[in-house]
This record gives sequence, structure tokens and C-alpha cells, in this order.
Amino acid sequence: MKLVSFGNPGMERVGVVNERGIVDVTRIDPSLPATMRDVLAQQFIDRIETIADDADDEFILDPDSVRLGPPVTNPSKIICVGLNYRDHAAEQGKEPPEFPLLFSKGPNVLCGHGDTVPYPAGVEQFDYEAEMAVVIGKVAYQVPQDTAFEFIAGYMAFNDLTARDLQYRERQWFRAKSVDGGGPSGPWLVTSDEIEDPHALDISLKVNGEELQSSNTREMTFTTDFLVHYISQTMTLEPGDIIATGTPPGVGVHRRPQRFLQRGDRITTVIERLGALTVTIG
Repeated sequence: MKLVSFGNPGMERVGVVNERGIVDVTRIDPSLPATMRDVLAQQFIDRIETIADDADDEFILDPDSVRLGPPVTNPSKIICVGLNYRDHAAEQGKEPPEFPLLFSKGPNVLCGHGDTVPYPAGVEQFDYEAEMAVVIGKVAYQVPQDTAFEFIAGYMAFNDLTARDLQYRERQWFRAKSVDGGGPSGPWLVTSDEIEDPHALDISLKVNGEELQSSNTREMTFTTDFLVHYISQTMTLEPGDIIATGTPPGVGVHRRPQRFLQRGDRITTVIERLGALTVTIG
């Protein structure tokens, strides 16, 4: 099932994408939670699927007629993993890390498919990072790796936009990684039952139609189930939390010559079976 949060920023509501369009499930049943985080927390996925399957045509929207926001609009945490693709480490002449390199992004980074990301003031090296993100489906604390998939609600495309000059100038990455709009996600959340193996998906990124990143999630050093296990040993993961699992090679800072984003650039992140996520730099 493909789950979306659609509508104007700050007013998004949950819908389901199927062959007919977007099913406005909360209009059918106003008692449903308004946010994806609450839908996951209250375990309403099966109920929403039933509602969507039985929906009358009057509750079906044309996807082109509405804004698709970030599937999860209000996560308690956005956790990112650095240097998690072996081929990304190799392009830098580095060995894969022994343990996951974790950092965070602020919730102000979230934006959706088709949105415009403002070019950050004072930045000259604005970079892209195509990533697959995991969304947590239920409270996870000290989860064994062999049961970790049970805590994953689904997967989506993500872009870890980064101000490289800030990243390399400052000791901490938080400001460089948390520019407004610097975490596009979507266009939808694909539930985990639809993805047999999240570690066998092609992932790529294009800027203005030119492919700059191309790899496969099998290149990840630390798999999604391991990451849920590892992070949850000391940190409770909540429904709706986002784990961005790292980027493949080809980011702008490591290209020769370097290539950074400019105003007007159109960036599309494509992940097999998860869809294509496009934003424009404004």
C-alpha cells in the first residue's frame, strides 16, 4: 500500500494511493487520525486499507490536483547514517566504518514531492544525497535484529540535502544538515509488506535530467534491520520516526570537478518500487 500526506503545508491529511487515484480516507471516516504518525501509533493501517479498497468514486482525488507533502509530517526524530554505502566510501578512498555513523536533521527540513527548497542564505556548496528512508511503525526499544523488520512500517525516498561549506567548517553537522527544506521525502510511504527485500533496490538521482548517482541498496554496509536494532539499544524509536540510511556515490562534493546545486535545479530521487521524488531549488 502507498500512503501519502496530502494538502497544503501544515494542513496535510492521510490518503492512500491506488490505481484510481488518492483515496481521501479521513473524509470517508473523520474519526481517523489526521497525521501519519498517529495512524502508525494507533495501528490503523489495516483499517485504512479496508476503507481505501471500498471507497466510492466521490472520495477519489486526482494526484495531480493536490500537493503531496512529506509522508510523515511530524516525526519525533530524523536519524541519518553517514558513509553507509560501500561504493560511496570507495569514491572517497575510505574503508566502510566499523559502526554506524549517526547524525540528525531537524524537522524543519521536511518537504514533499513537487515542493521548492529555498537555497540557504550564505551557502555556496549546496549538495544532494539520494537515500532510502525507513519509517518506524511501532515503539522500538532494545529490539533484537532478528525481529527488527516487525518494527518497520515502510520505506520511502529521501534526499539529505547538505550545505557542504558549513559541514566542513563546523565541528558539528547539525546546521549543515538542517537547512529549511533540506529533507525532501516521498512521494509516498510504501508499506513494508510490499517490499520483499529492501536491500535489493536500484537507487539513483538526476539533476535537470542528468543522472549523477546510481547504485543499489545492496551496497549498504549496515542493513535496515541492523540499524533499527543498533539505534534502539540506547534510544526509543517512536512510530513515525525516520531513519535515512545513507547515500551512494556521485554526490557533488566528490565529483571531479565538483558540482553543487544552483537555484532553479530540478532534483529527482528514484528508488525502485518506492517511486520518484522531485523538488526544485528556489
